[in-house]
Amino acid sequence: MPTIVPEMNPISDLIARAEAVLARVEALLPNPTPVTDWNAKAFRWRKRGTDARGYLHPVAHLPKISLSDLHNIEPQKEAIEQNTEQFVNRRPANNVLLTGARGTGKSSLIKGCLNRFSERGLRLIEVDKDDLADLPDIIELLAERPERFIVFCDDLSFEEGERGYKALKVALDGGVTEQSDHILIYATSNRRHLMPERLSDNSTYVHTDDGDLHPGETVEEKISLSERFGLWLSFYPFKQDDYLDIVAHWLGHFGCNNAAIEAARPDALRWALQRGSRSGRVAWQFAKDYAGRAG
Repeated sequence: MPTIVPEMNPISDLIARAEAVLARVEALLPNPTPVTDWNAKAFRWRKRGTDARGYLHPVAHLPKISLSDLHNIEPQKEAIEQNTEQFVNRRPANNVLLTGARGTGKSSLIKGCLNRFSERGLRLIEVDKDDLADLPDIIELLAERPERFIVFCDDLSFEEGERGYKALKVALDGGVTEQSDHILIYATSNRRHLMPERLSDNSTYVHTDDGDLHPGETVEEKISLSERFGLWLSFYPFKQDDYLDIVAHWLGHFGCNNAAIEAARPDALRWALQRGSRSGRVAWQFAKDYAGRAG
């Protein structure tokens, strides 16, 4: 019996081929940039690919920390709150660099400022260090907006030759365009000068055959970025009583009564000893563990 070959519909075949070509073309085209939801209070700068244009991704769930939750950093808290209030009130204000001991509340202060002033038009944009080269694009995107924006760079530090270094310098001060009065940069770092300082930086003062003819300029270049921040806030390790005060605050936050807080002191000290730190972060972590086990 002869095999029956189904008849090909030329129009259907043409449509199938066209759809296959369109699918391949769409795969090569860049994804459209999402529309920014300007109702959000905080954003993250995101990219869908290494060559894609960045966009502002809204943060749905903000940390609920308030400035009153941060203890034993009163001078730093007063300074950044005053600076941020000036900024929100459209008065002159400075870019801020917060440096020093880890876990002492640097990032939390900035988040607390957002919660304090968001109803008055303050917005926060978190930018990773690897994306700092996009700062000109971010500033251009915000140029016509009425809100007041803080660009937030957390745990900032640079190694030699990173391209975000130059972009941040220009954004802080020194670009050919006028500085935007509705954008500030707040950054946190464990390094005061944001770049590693090596013994070799000074050893070139003893000139060798191929030594740096102007070693002082090399050092000046390394500290020039941090000096472009108008307000420096330094943070230091907490004393034991300060640490226990923060522990008590967070235990109370989790519903522990005074007797339970007093009984937790020895455990809190042992916890800090095991971690090798009496920071606010360690106090928060102990309080969560202790309150969780106590029910």
